[in-house]
Amino acid sequence: MPRRLVARDFPLPQIGADDALLRVEACGLCGTDHEQYTGVLAAPNGAPFVPGHETVGVIERIGRDAARRWGVDEGDRVAVEVFMSCRECDACRAGSYQRCAKHGLREMYGYIAADTPPGLWGGYASYQYLAADSIVHRVPEVLDPVLATLFNPLGAGVRWAGTVPGTKRGDVVAVLGPGIRGICSVVSAKEAGAEFVMVTGAGHHDELRLAAAKAFGADLCVDVRASDPVAALREATGRLADVVVDVTAKAPEALAQALALVRRGGTVVMAGTRGSAETPGFYPDVIVYKEVRIQGALGVDTPAYRRALEILTSGRYPFGGLPRRVEGPGRAEDLLATMAGEAVDPPPVHAVLVPEGSRLT
Repeated sequence: MPRRLVARDFPLPQIGADDALLRVEACGLCGTDHEQYTGVLAAPNGAPFVPGHETVGVIERIGRDAARRWGVDEGDRVAVEVFMSCRECDACRAGSYQRCAKHGLREMYGYIAADTPPGLWGGYASYQYLAADSIVHRVPEVLDPVLATLFNPLGAGVRWAGTVPGTKRGDVVAVLGPGIRGICSVVSAKEAGAEFVMVTGAGHHDELRLAAAKAFGADLCVDVRASDPVAALREATGRLADVVVDVTAKAPEALAQALALVRRGGTVVMAGTRGSAETPGFYPDVIVYKEVRIQGALGVDTPAYRRALEILTSGRYPFGGLPRRVEGPGRAEDLLATMAGEAVDPPPVHAVLVPEGSRLT
């Protein structure tokens, strides 16, 4: 049921040779979380489920085969990927396990019905079950669990702003959307060698985020409700963007902005979801005349997650200083409503849930 989180007890599952039990330390939140809460994203089959898909925790129990396959053991801190992989279908063998024939979008952590045994399929919990087809990454000891939850949005930035468009040294990059994934896209574009990165936002709720983007290397931040981003980019660089990364949510007009910002022969990566069939100002002929490459990007992959953990561990960027809100279960609904833009205060750039009684900050 939308807008209702209910506490529920589950028995801890028996662990065999192929699976594991994770003691959750922290779970990062993103747009999907508040869309689940508000009902924009429907519950699986209308059934209750345990949300949370950016989980970091400690391996409490693990089977022999799982330990060998994942390269971890009891007591290790790990980050859990949202997607599972059968490792056998064509998509998985090609490294595109987001489209796994067995799991895919139907079976993602944080979105599996609670009546599917053993029920503990998400990070809004004290423990999370790790099935045999899970993918986990060891978290370096120097990373605090709350900070480590950034493995997910930073992994997205690595893939969306670096790998997918092939960003290279000297490129001009425009990032549409200054949320945590937009900021992580700035970092990733800079890591790939981009010479200039612009970030756009819209309105007063994005002021804090645009200011944060500057601390992460953004060369220009533009409020599209106050300024023309195309004119601002031309004035700053003398040209249009080689790569445009659209991570906006519920902003159907962003597609037209992306096509206006990209140079002839450039690339537009669409990673944010519109939530609408409307595309104001979008003229398909522009794609033809500018010979633009438009590439969709769904989720993250293992190489991007590994790179994200390397960047976090390096300390090169001020991730620890991000405007952040960390809450326990009792304040989860308030945090989700704030993230959905339903509060007077702007949403935090980085939002994290920790289990009851946790001392993490």
